[in-house]
Amino acid sequence: MSRPTCPNCHYPQNACLCASIETMQVKAELIILQDPSEVGHAKNSVRLLELVIPNTQVVVGETEDDFTTLREQLAQSKKPVYLVYPSDTSVSANETQVEEEVILLFLDGTWRKAYKLLQLNPWLQAYPALHLDLDSASNYTIRKASRSDSLSTLEAVAMMLKAIDEKQNIAPLTNALSAMVEQRLASMPADVRARYR
Repeated sequence: MSRPTCPNCHYPQNACLCASIETMQVKAELIILQDPSEVGHAKNSVRLLELVIPNTQVVVGETEDDFTTLREQLAQSKKPVYLVYPSDTSVSANETQVEEEVILLFLDGTWRKAYKLLQLNPWLQAYPALHLDLDSASNYTIRKASRSDSLSTLEAVAMMLKAIDEKQNIAPLTNALSAMVEQRLASMPADVRARYR
């Protein structure tokens, strides 16, 4: 029997985060290309992102065929499109002028899954790529990552919005993530929790 979930945030009722959610509007159009393995992941930050920024678009898939509708949507848009992904050809978002009315594409998955998404979708490489200059480690301590420059998708979105417009208040995003991390840590046995501190 499945655990009862909150009808609003869709997290289990004993892990409801509604009290920590403050919605916000942004000028950038956010599109998340999500690896299918992330959809049901309990520690997936995209669900939280959608609660804070409700007009976030999430497209689940792996192959070019999975993103046919999205590709048509992007082709018809008049807005500039950027892929947020660090590569040999990416440019620092902090050192380039990016319009506020822009479409930002994010790959949601582990580093390995995100790289696989990129390889299976060469059409993504037609868009200019942006990366973030990281001066601090991720606050998403409840999910282990193989690389020191790993961020949750929510953190990447928050940092990118701040890079585009330094006056942008990203506290609703960072506060929601902190609440989720603290809630998850509090529910762990003490010996398990110690591994994440």
